[in-house]
Amino acid sequence: MNRRLLITVCAILITAVTLCAEETRAQENTDETIAYLLGLVAKSDSAFIRNGQSYPGSKATIHMKNKYKHFKNQIKTPEDFIRLAATESLLSGEPYMVKTKEGQELRCDEWMKKALKEYRDASKNKRTEKKGP
Repeated sequence: MNRRLLITVCAILITAVTLCAEETRAQENTDETIAYLLGLVAKSDSAFIRNGQSYPGSKATIHMKNKYKHFKNQIKTPEDFIRLAATESLLSGEPYMVKTKEGQELRCDEWMKKALKEYRDASKNKRTEKKGP
């Protein structure tokens, strides 16, 4: 009897978590989110390093857009975009890097994941404000 109850509770929890995840994905428009990330790169004053060569945000954006088009059928989430278009060189396998104007150097995928989290947090706060008390 306890085993049956435990299985039922687990099934309910799994269903609830799945529904919450689907609601979050439904609220987020993948293309809009990727456009936001590309815009962030384009207007950034950081240097984007690919295969040892430094590029301004505008040039890095063009490269990422081309990779986005190339992998479009495999990109279902912003995380897919980051993984496939903003993580590493297809030619060398070297990670893409970002060098901030303060001189800090970090992996581009980490930089973009942080930006994605901030974007989602801000979007979530806006949705919460719209619902009101």
